[in-house]
Amino acid sequence: MTIKNFSIEYDAINSLNTFTNGDTINGRIIVEVSKETTIQSLIFIAKGKARVCWTEHYGQHHHHVYWADEKYYDVKHHILREARQDGTEVIGKGRHVFPFSFKIPDRKIPSSFKASIGKIVHKLTAELKQSMRLTKKTKTHFTFVSKADMDIPALMEPQYGCKDKSIFASGKISMDVHTKRMGYKQDEALQVTAEISNGATRAVKPKFTLYEKRSFFAQGRRRVCTNEILKEKTEAVAPSSKETVTKVITIPRELPPSILNCSIIKLEYRLKVYLDIKCASDPEIKLPIVVLPASEVPAVKQPPASDGLGFEAFGNPHQAPWGIMAPQQQAAPQPLDPPPPYESYAMHPSFTDSGTYRNAL
Repeated sequence: MTIKNFSIEYDAINSLNTFTNGDTINGRIIVEVSKETTIQSLIFIAKGKARVCWTEHYGQHHHHVYWADEKYYDVKHHILREARQDGTEVIGKGRHVFPFSFKIPDRKIPSSFKASIGKIVHKLTAELKQSMRLTKKTKTHFTFVSKADMDIPALMEPQYGCKDKSIFASGKISMDVHTKRMGYKQDEALQVTAEISNGATRAVKPKFTLYEKRSFFAQGRRRVCTNEILKEKTEAVAPSSKETVTKVITIPRELPPSILNCSIIKLEYRLKVYLDIKCASDPEIKLPIVVLPASEVPAVKQPPASDGLGFEAFGNPHQAPWGIMAPQQQAAPQPLDPPPPYESYAMHPSFTDSGTYRNAL
């Protein structure tokens, strides 16, 4: 095989190896060949897209597949193309390193997400084309975390809910629940206050549940699933008494931020406060919670650029942290200018081919 290695990799910019709106991803495409090789083109592609797909069964022999796609950016840059009159480029034996630099669009784009029936993917791809041979492709995914959207209505306003319930032959119970606001960052404390009036003849026990709600939309249908994240409780409120209970719940640090800016996938959170009553249905109140991404992660200090090779300006590959492997630089091929900055994020016609798009995701 002439091509011994064809891969694409990128450099981390923070300790979590995440990227956000407007960040620049620097990396390189590696092509290692066992002999002098003719190449028609080498293309760099960056894509951000979402897809949902599920099957619903109607009876024993009937079913329907629901699916939907959404795209956010599709950037293509030709690294090698038409360098000669015959439209080909010849590269010598050995390892060749082609750097790239891609700026993520600074607009509302949903964070990376993966579930069994839907996902939001951000990936970098390289395509190598040769005459009379199948196109070779290599790809790598990167984790994108959208910047906090502070324009969500009522994000920083107090939340309130109330519930009254009469229990047959026992009495009336009422509950008022307050939180200071809707939006909380990861690892931040959420304080909830419940004013409980227990006019019944039995004790009630306040309980608090934080859960996630995942919604998927396609062709006018919706699929929803919920998952409990944590549960807390307080001491019981005695019969014929009033009490105000306060509970502090810490938003888990690893909890993914809410996804509210994607039309086919939603990741939402709810705080459910309910009273556990024996031999009766439990009155409950649900309040919306928006999980915001934590503060900016400190950037990694990149080593100074070397004057020897232009490729080294993208960071010393021997010191690339967090498992991002960069090959050892060998004898440089013919000097290549780094690709120009990506000024345009226009969608390419080929990206609208739904069949190709669905199979590629």
